[in-house]
Amino acid sequence: MLNKIIEKAAFSLYGLAWGLGIPLLRLNRRLAEGYNQRRFRSPPAPADIWIQAASVGESLLAHELLKRLNPDRPVHVLVTTNTRQGMEILDKAMEDITPNDRNITVAATYFPFDKPGIMQRAVAHIRPRVMILLESEMWPAHLASLKQAGCPVLVVNGRMTARSLKGYLRWPSFWHRFRPHKILAISDKDAQRFGRLFSPQRVAVMPNIKFDRLDLAAQPSGKTNPLSSLVSNDAGMVVFGSVRQQEEDQVQKILLEIRHRHPLVIIGLFPRHFQRLNAWTAFLNAHEVPWCLRSAIDQPVAPGEVVLWDTYGELTHAYQLAVAAFVGGSLAPLRGQNFLEPLTSGIRPVIGPSWEDFHWVGTEIIKSGLVRIAKNWQETVDLLANDIAQPSAPESVRKTACRYLKDRQGGTAMACRVIEEYLDGRDQSEAG
Repeated sequence: MLNKIIEKAAFSLYGLAWGLGIPLLRLNRRLAEGYNQRRFRSPPAPADIWIQAASVGESLLAHELLKRLNPDRPVHVLVTTNTRQGMEILDKAMEDITPNDRNITVAATYFPFDKPGIMQRAVAHIRPRVMILLESEMWPAHLASLKQAGCPVLVVNGRMTARSLKGYLRWPSFWHRFRPHKILAISDKDAQRFGRLFSPQRVAVMPNIKFDRLDLAAQPSGKTNPLSSLVSNDAGMVVFGSVRQQEEDQVQKILLEIRHRHPLVIIGLFPRHFQRLNAWTAFLNAHEVPWCLRSAIDQPVAPGEVVLWDTYGELTHAYQLAVAAFVGGSLAPLRGQNFLEPLTSGIRPVIGPSWEDFHWVGTEIIKSGLVRIAKNWQETVDLLANDIAQPSAPESVRKTACRYLKDRQGGTAMACRVIEEYLDGRDQSEAG
């Protein structure tokens, strides 16, 4: 009884806070977009399945699910997101859905503000038969409204950090009361954390859907690579991919030392954000390093030159022509960038010690030597210099990487089976 009184008071305060904050949120540039949808003033059509994809990463996961869902009768899916970038991905995903081929139609809109009154209206209007939360997107009023409506809630590709668990455990009785019906977690550790908060009986482990997004069938080819006429295989190229501002001072030291040890190697420099191009230009000029902008190249790059990339969409092509690669976002505590891209191009990448956002790939990839972790910029230099002097056979690297990654695929199919079981009412054993 006391818990219900406390819970009711907490929801009242929660709703009051949202009521005071919502008018101010319109001043936020990010939240002003889709503001009426977020207030549920432009409601979408009712849906059989509601998928919440918080931002870019989750929207890409939603795309994979939409490609594989194949219900035996017509189903309408609503996908919501919190960000403009997520909405752009969902818009592209909807272009892949052809109702004539499968019993599925899709709509996308912004996720409603979690004010209890707004969320109750949203759930009552949408009337989902099953709710899918991707990774760990849990909001109190949303879960409470879904429970009140009797809608099963599934967490797919579930992730939960130790820090997040600590936050949830500040009020375990609340989260236990509104717990999801089924959690498909991406690792044993994630499953243990979800199980501690909700119940081990509700948790299973699944392969990460992100593995399914990798196109392992695509064969890199110099004949079709648009950069092959610009970068000579004889010169050799080192790619510095997705370099972030916070690690630039270390990457600059690496660049100068690599040039000292291998003065004829071409360096392809890919800043993560183009606004850093001027800073890199100033650095290269100050150290009298020969360089050119990628957009200005119309003939083969001279040996020893640095190519400063100012065009989108060519990082994969550059990896396919490289003899060595460093993947940024990893020398500073930035949690890493995508190091699977060079691997599937036949290059064993070097990364720094920060790669938390890619721990889902598994530590076995490090133990196997497919990816090397350098403790600092000096170790990065040594590993890259050795790769330049003794390049690995690209096709051998690619085959080994593809075997590793293929063994970890299948998460999308598993998730779709569970979703369809709940959609058909075949798995309601944990509906309480």
